[in-house]
Amino acid sequence: MAESARRRWVGLVFISVAVALIIVDSTIVNVAVPSIVTELGITSTEVQWVQEAYTLVFASLLLLFGSLADRVGRRRLMLIGVVIFAVASVAAALAPTGGLLILARLVQGVGGAMILPTTLSLINATFRGRERGIAFAVWGSTIGGMAAVGPLLGGWLTTEFSWRWAFGINVPLGIIIVIGVLLFVNESKEPQRQRLDLVGAALSVVTFGALVFGLIEGRTYGWWGVNETFTIGSFEWPLPISPVPVAFGVAALALVTFIVRGVRRSRRGESSLLEFSLFRISSFRNGNIAAMVVALGEFGIILSLPLWLQFVLGFDALQTGFVLLALAAGSFVASGFAGASSGKVNAVTIVRVGILAEIVGIAWAGFIIAPDAQWGWLIPALFVYGFGVGLATAQLTGVVLQDVPVELSGQGSGTQSTSRQVGSALGVAILGTILFTTTGASLGASLDDAQVPAEQRDQVVSAVVDSAGGAIAGLGENPATADFVDDAKAALSDGTRASAFTAAAFLALGLAATLRLGSGKREEESAAEATPPSRS
Repeated sequence: MAESARRRWVGLVFISVAVALIIVDSTIVNVAVPSIVTELGITSTEVQWVQEAYTLVFASLLLLFGSLADRVGRRRLMLIGVVIFAVASVAAALAPTGGLLILARLVQGVGGAMILPTTLSLINATFRGRERGIAFAVWGSTIGGMAAVGPLLGGWLTTEFSWRWAFGINVPLGIIIVIGVLLFVNESKEPQRQRLDLVGAALSVVTFGALVFGLIEGRTYGWWGVNETFTIGSFEWPLPISPVPVAFGVAALALVTFIVRGVRRSRRGESSLLEFSLFRISSFRNGNIAAMVVALGEFGIILSLPLWLQFVLGFDALQTGFVLLALAAGSFVASGFAGASSGKVNAVTIVRVGILAEIVGIAWAGFIIAPDAQWGWLIPALFVYGFGVGLATAQLTGVVLQDVPVELSGQGSGTQSTSRQVGSALGVAILGTILFTTTGASLGASLDDAQVPAEQRDQVVSAVVDSAGGAIAGLGENPATADFVDDAKAALSDGTRASAFTAAAFLALGLAATLRLGSGKREEESAAEATPPSRS
């Protein structure tokens, strides 16, 4: 028995390292983005797609792979995902253009979508009772710890070597995971006779893809009228309206079709990509709503901060990593605190305190952001923000999954992960759009006040916005535009500040959403407390 328990906990270590593979990659990429902009010359839209290509595919396939894991084996699917992720990381490291980098990120998303739900479902199927709470806390602490290591590692690799090594580091991590999981993690699956809902999977990809495309490309192609003609190869957009509102319409139609079709299939006893019966569980239903809304504000700001630190304050990637280390350190400390409090403090209370800390931290950072900011004040603000992320992440995951039956662990964890990733994808798209739109509007207004000719104004605004701020240094090297550097830095600061305050507003909505989570106790525990003891 002791040997079995020991093996179970050692297996948890490697399951957590698999999660770390995803976290390290995302945090490293955040720090490396400005260097990628400089070397590959990608535009601000491509900057968003470097982030979104991964997140979009990741979110779209989580439900499919969560369901598939229950059928073919959770361990098996996780191992396949690790291999795909590592191979795609090599492709990203060797990418000569922004387009190929985005393609590699798409493939990384496929691997990541296999890894995350299988780690959660393996934990859910392996541990019970208080052990499960501790296991989820370890899972969350790993996220916090790797988030702490990621920015520093990414900054060091990017500064001392190249941003390409930020992707290459995933290969040795992948090898360690494969060996450890094969040795210490038992296979886990449930017998399933029904077929996978591949049509539902296609509808989910169309829904998320069209929605994110519209949010990111709206400022390029126009929110209604055509600003720029959309072309792919020899195809040219034929309609007098922009493809963006069409994309939104397609997303809405695909979403409605997905829901109506899924509900009908569930009522007929047929398999559906989303197990709609799970939403009868109040903790699962309300927890997923809260998780998605919170994720809108949690991740989008990470896109803008590295750009601001490097292109406005002049930091290199390593210095940026040190600043973002405060956020990750707060998350790591809080994750450990949440683990120690498991079973002692109400989980929903911890979630609410965490989200409140996130709001305070990100709003504090927003007030600090300026062209002449004293960056040292960012450290405590980001620590508080990170502390809130660490408190909320693992505990909210536990609340969402606490009443999910073991045989539906894959679908439950896949749905939970999808809620977060959909929120994250929408958050990056919305906050990225706010960042660059505000930057462009602010810079344009400043140049108008300086009576800069319209043609030159438009050229400067386009250069700064399209380069995601990377062109600011170039403005200073040209005598004709050197006077615009301060205006450009102020504009990028305005955009970063606007995205920070918008993130805080999303988090406030997420805090309000937790009011429907109730006590955070398992349903059977609540029922037992409500039942009076029998009299003998």
